[in-house]
Amino acid sequence: MRADFHAFRAIAGPFALGVILAMVLAGCASSVPRRDPMGERFPVVNGKSLDGSEVQLPTVGSGKPLLLLIGYEQSTQFDLDRWIMGISDSGLAVKTYEVPTIPGLVPGMFSGWIDGGMRRGIPREDWGGVVTLYGDGARVAEFTGNRDGLPGRIVLLDGSGVVVFFHDRGYSLQSLHKLRDALAKLEGAVPAAAPESPAK
Repeated sequence: MRADFHAFRAIAGPFALGVILAMVLAGCASSVPRRDPMGERFPVVNGKSLDGSEVQLPTVGSGKPLLLLIGYEQSTQFDLDRWIMGISDSGLAVKTYEVPTIPGLVPGMFSGWIDGGMRRGIPREDWGGVVTLYGDGARVAEFTGNRDGLPGRIVLLDGSGVVVFFHDRGYSLQSLHKLRDALAKLEGAVPAAAPESPAK
């Protein structure tokens, strides 16, 4: 199954407006230092996709690899767009969710307005691939750290929900290759190695 990577392609404007309001209302939302959760189990959190479905992460992965593209602020959009294009161009087939994460009680009170803004910028057929976290967003922020939210948090989980790839320094071709290799290992494939030089 080819994953759908187009859910955030038109989200920038509505996402920006919603997140800016949420951040202003949240005021002193806690800032958690960035951390590398490699080898740790992703917390079980509940969110709602833009199509209205309740989604539990990482349970929704159903024992298979799951890729999460996590964003903490509007400016993350540029980085996530580059990841989406790179993943799509590479033909990686993995169940993927884009996860706008807005911790705090106050933003959650405006969730309907924020999600409505995002829906206006995303084709209806892509709504199921965007899962917004409000109340449980704090658990994810503690897991990856949300300080310096400019780059997205790219998290690949194995079938048991353990992090096997994590990147939070912005998109690059090299990081995409590392993601591809991590996914190949999960699927039992061995990436093609460069041919060895003939022995002399």
